[in-house]
Amino acid sequence: MKKDRTRKREAWHFFKAIRWLGVGMCLLMTLSGTLITGVYLHVTEELPGISPLRDYRPPMVTQVYSDDGRKIAEFYRERRIVTPLHNMPKRLIQAFIAAEDSRFFTHEGVDYIGIARAFLKNVEAGAIVQGGSTITQQVIKPFLRRDQRKSYKRKLQEAIIAYRIERRFTKEEILWVYLNQIYLGYGAYGVEAAAQNYFGKSVEDVNLAECAMLAGLPKAPSGFSPVRNLERARLRQKYVLKRMTVRGYITEAQALEAATVSLDIKPRRNWYQETVPYFSEYIRQYVERRFGPSALYEGGLQIHTTVNIEMQKASHTEMEKGLRALEKRQRYREELPQGALVCIESGTGHVKAMVGGRDFESSQLNRAAQSKRQPGSAFKPVIYAAALDKGFTPVSLINDHDVTFWIKETQTPWRPKNYDKRYYGPITLRKAVALSRNVPAVKVLKAIGIDYAINYAKRLGISSPLNRGLSLALGASDVSLLELVTAYSVFANLGERIEPVFIKKIVDRDGNEIQGMTGERKRVIEKSTAYLMTNLLESVVKIGTGRRVRSLNRPVAGKTGTSSNIHDAWFMGYTPRYITGVWVGFDKCRALGRKETGSRAAIPIWLGFMKKILEDEPVRSFPVPEGVVFAHDECFKEGTEPRLQVINTDTPPELLPEPTEPVMTRRKFRRFERRTINGREQFFKSSM
Repeated sequence: MKKDRTRKREAWHFFKAIRWLGVGMCLLMTLSGTLITGVYLHVTEELPGISPLRDYRPPMVTQVYSDDGRKIAEFYRERRIVTPLHNMPKRLIQAFIAAEDSRFFTHEGVDYIGIARAFLKNVEAGAIVQGGSTITQQVIKPFLRRDQRKSYKRKLQEAIIAYRIERRFTKEEILWVYLNQIYLGYGAYGVEAAAQNYFGKSVEDVNLAECAMLAGLPKAPSGFSPVRNLERARLRQKYVLKRMTVRGYITEAQALEAATVSLDIKPRRNWYQETVPYFSEYIRQYVERRFGPSALYEGGLQIHTTVNIEMQKASHTEMEKGLRALEKRQRYREELPQGALVCIESGTGHVKAMVGGRDFESSQLNRAAQSKRQPGSAFKPVIYAAALDKGFTPVSLINDHDVTFWIKETQTPWRPKNYDKRYYGPITLRKAVALSRNVPAVKVLKAIGIDYAINYAKRLGISSPLNRGLSLALGASDVSLLELVTAYSVFANLGERIEPVFIKKIVDRDGNEIQGMTGERKRVIEKSTAYLMTNLLESVVKIGTGRRVRSLNRPVAGKTGTSSNIHDAWFMGYTPRYITGVWVGFDKCRALGRKETGSRAAIPIWLGFMKKILEDEPVRSFPVPEGVVFAHDECFKEGTEPRLQVINTDTPPELLPEPTEPVMTRRKFRRFERRTINGREQFFKSSM
């Protein structure tokens, strides 16, 4: 009995213990569940969703192209060119899988074997030295930017999101994101940008050796860079090839052959500074102003421009050649001269070339568009064109003589002088233009009115403020080269001002054209006025200050310009196809040197450039519009041609009323033109 009671008591205690153990287990399980739930909630708080992956639109490179579709520049924060998975070689995909996640196609986002291996490595090292991340986990890293440090919390977050991604997306979709997202060194994001960076080719064209080299980069993009350390990159390449062999993607023979292939590693190109730097910078500034920095640096825009690469190269070559010749003549000891060139296609307004200085890397100042300098006599055609619309003709007589003007605003006298300090007396407007006489230009400005001339200049495209003095006729107001080329283009385009066009169209990353551009056309002067001005400027080349240009052996109209104190040298010239302007000077205003005029310093650059770009072009003449007539070896607006009277050379002519005050002289004969007709010398006078 006693034994029975003892056994019953022991059984009761045993069941009691079991009961409390069960209660304890329940409590423990409850606490564990609560703890696990708490940990899960803690880990997943503020965890990003995976919807951005569905609408994957990473920052992309904006690419700029020349007039024939060649790439000339790139703008980006992350150099990424998104490429479809089907455009990537099969070997490339296999190489990345073998190197980064060999069980990619079998796991569900997390490789537990890899995690266990990494855990042991971390325990052994006493720190987190290996992560065991899968490709899927690497894809979601950009969504966890708040905490980039290696931690177990971060690894748990990666695992949870990776699991969610694997349930929502196919393996191919995940691979596409990964191969376009991964950073592969030297500013390259994604395999396309990396292939261009390292091998100078599209990812579609990479071979097995190059595939293995690229697949070895994610572990340490800088450390395994073939540009920085080719030997170390080769070791990593061999590791990838070995992993591909183990996985059965390639044979050992293929791996051995790929490991011995000589690689043509291309130094990373800086598209922005290499080809057309000043033009590209002009484009960059415009797009950033128009669409904003995000669109420019992340939007993946395709910008199709008007620039011609061969013409751009010719402009740089001739600019450097001309400036070196100038340096050799003057033997400058300190600062070197600078130059600028702009070439615009007539009829379209397309800017084909633009040089803003000698070296973009050392100075980003665009002297063609941003600098404003005195154009000197290169501004005179603006004044003379205005005069043609005020009743002047190419045979209007203007007295070139020593004269002093009283300036009311300053209550001081002003005595303009010609460059050669000589005076020719009464000369025709044509001769005044051709020989670039200063005094006649000032007198014409006085005759037509300063306000009228300023408004006329604005119509031609001069937007810079112009001074309201008679010195305006001599180009004393600062303007940019681009403005002046635009003004001259009005003459070439028979009176139409076509705003310079740098961009033909801009296409967004989805292929939609967001901006198409054509030169805004506006008639600002009569066709006849524009042609007469062209005809007058042809005389500058035939008999005047632009005679050096005659070696082009084709119709050319142009005008030299030299500012006061010889600080700036210009030549503005055009053919029926192209309008080109050249400026030469110092950034800090100082004299170019003795005899360094527009003819000597600027024309050689202009001429060398135009010879190259017109080498294969047919010779064309300037078209003559309606409303222009030719009479007495001269051209006129219809209805303004003078009635000429033959005067016996033995009888001195009497003075006629002066056409504009004070353009005449009291010296006889000087105001009449001598012409030889049928072998006989005769004088002509105008009835105007």
